Amino acid sequence: MVRLITHNMLACHVKNCTKDNFPLVFSEVELVIRESEANYDFLRRFMPKLDWPALVDTARSLGDETLPDDQPEEWTDEQLQALHHVLMEMHVEEGNMTCRGCGHVYPISNGIPNMLLAEHEVGR
Repeated sequence: MVRLITHNMLACHVKNCTKDNFPLVFSEVELVIRESEANYDFLRRFMPKLDWPALVDTARSLGDETLPDDQPEEWTDEQLQALHHVLMEMHVEEGNMTCRGCGHVYPISNGIPNMLLAEHEVGR
C-alpha cells in the first residue's frame, strides 16, 4: 500500500528528469484509512528523514489538514497522533502519482505503485 511515509521518499527517475521531480502528485485517488497502533519512538527516529513541506502539502492534497506548516521542535501527543495518522494510517489504494517535472504518471493499483520505467525512459 502506498502510505505517505513511503510516498515521502519517492521521486521520479525518468532519464533527464531532475527538476520538480519530488514529491510526486497524487490524482484520481482512492484513499483508505486503516487504523494502526502508534509507535511514537519510531516516529521520532524517522522524523529527520521526512521532507516536511512535501509531507504537509501531500497530506493537505488528500484532505488532511492536521499537520502544522512547520515541523514542531517539541511534539505534543496530539501532534504525534496526527503525524502517525498521516504517515501510517492513510493508504492510497488506487490512483496515480504524477511527476511535476516531466509529467510521467506512475499508476497505483491495489495499493501497489508501478515505478517501472520503459527502456527509453531509463537513464544510463
